Amino acid sequence: MPLVEITHAPHVPVETLRELGSVLPHLVSLAVECPEEPYDGDLQPGDVELRFRELGPLDRSGLDVVIEVRSKYTESRAADRQARVDRLHTSVADAVGLREFGVYLSLPVAAWSQGED
Repeated sequence: MPLVEITHAPHVPVETLRELGSVLPHLVSLAVECPEEPYDGDLQPGDVELRFRELGPLDRSGLDVVIEVRSKYTESRAADRQARVDRLHTSVADAVGLREFGVYLSLPVAAWSQGED
């Protein structure tokens, strides 16, 4: 279950942020898909968590948007993590039209638990 934080400059249009919110769950799921956690295209609640945050008055960033993706470490993800993050960057640019943005992929050793309904 990837956690995604989107930090954005105040001038980024709300429509752009809404579009990001719409496409990121699928694009991130494709980017972190692996044999240990295959992506079947059927996202369920809790599969991808998005958190948007506007830059504050003391924050410093040279980019309009920074997308930070954290997903549990697996050897297959780690083996090609740069290719994964490059593909995600290209996919976001193609889908939303952003130009001044960065994508950071972190693969910490982690565990996740979510109650079943």
